[in-house]
Amino acid sequence: MSLNQPNKQLRIIIAGGGTGGHIFPAIAVAQAIQALAPEAAILFVGAIGKMEMEKIPKAGYAIKGITIAGFNRSNYFKNITLPWKLLKSYFQVKSIFKNFKPNAAFGVGGYSSFPVLKYAQTKGIPTFLHESNAFGGKANIWLAKNATQVFTGTMGMEQFFPAAKILVTGNPIRKNIVEHTYTKASALKEFGLVDTMKTVLIVGGSLGANSINQVIKNNVVDFFEKNIQLIWQTGSSDVSTYYRAAEGFPNVFVSSFIDNMSAAYAAADIVISRSGAMAVAEISTTGKACIFVPYPFAAEDHQTFNALALVNQQAAFLVADKEVNEKLLPTLFSAMNKEDLITSMEKKVKTFAFLNADKTIAEQILKNSIN
Repeated sequence: MSLNQPNKQLRIIIAGGGTGGHIFPAIAVAQAIQALAPEAAILFVGAIGKMEMEKIPKAGYAIKGITIAGFNRSNYFKNITLPWKLLKSYFQVKSIFKNFKPNAAFGVGGYSSFPVLKYAQTKGIPTFLHESNAFGGKANIWLAKNATQVFTGTMGMEQFFPAAKILVTGNPIRKNIVEHTYTKASALKEFGLVDTMKTVLIVGGSLGANSINQVIKNNVVDFFEKNIQLIWQTGSSDVSTYYRAAEGFPNVFVSSFIDNMSAAYAAADIVISRSGAMAVAEISTTGKACIFVPYPFAAEDHQTFNALALVNQQAAFLVADKEVNEKLLPTLFSAMNKEDLITSMEKKVKTFAFLNADKTIAEQILKNSIN
């Protein structure tokens, strides 16, 4: 499809963030847009102080920050400044639109997406939403009625969004997750590990998972005694504690954040992970057996919904967060002794993978934004 516009440059705002589960798919779609329409100008909008303000520029894109925060469910007193932040973000978004003059706006979720997409809709600018989870987020539900199109990571989302606007695309994942040249042995070398031991990848999401980390910290010696290696992404909280726990154990690689996730997945025999939408998408695409531990405080418990889609088809295990201490390691060690089960799960989990979600979304945005 020819997308060249000599008389009008396509200008697209991409809004959202807060976690890697929103940021990395947004980057994937931006890259797909540029591959299809190299002349397109792209500007990200995110929340000041959140991780998108670091990760987006690192990926080579400009980003504007707005003063916005989500509703605090655990401490209602902290919401006292929310109306002021919403009002301030409105004027910030208005200024961004006045200067950038976008032809389209794409929202990937996270509270910074709402004021951006809502403002675009009041100006008649085509808006596109992506809902990565198996349970529709509040902001996307509110925005969907006036959206041009709603992309979803899973089927069966008609209960949340107008059926006529839904296109099931899957969740965009970073190209380097699947497009790499690692062998298992070369991937393990990236982490200073060997190819003669089974390897467990532990990822608690971009912000970490305290319950999982505590179990691993308290049982590091068990992995050494069972001749099992760990690639352990801890998140930034208390990372020094986890480094100390791993001292003296050559079978453990510890990092607060792993940039080279393509190597991490390639090295792993099994994964322990939260079940954010993007984690589920990456694990499905890489075909890894996994034990999901859903984050119990996710809005509408959407991480449990995400995990159950796979668990109900025997494509993954699930351990509830409240049962991590009792069940996580027994489930892991039992699974690692059942090679036939792991092989079966690897085959089944791949059936949940959507390929080229980023390109499909980019094509739809471009097609419906060019008049």
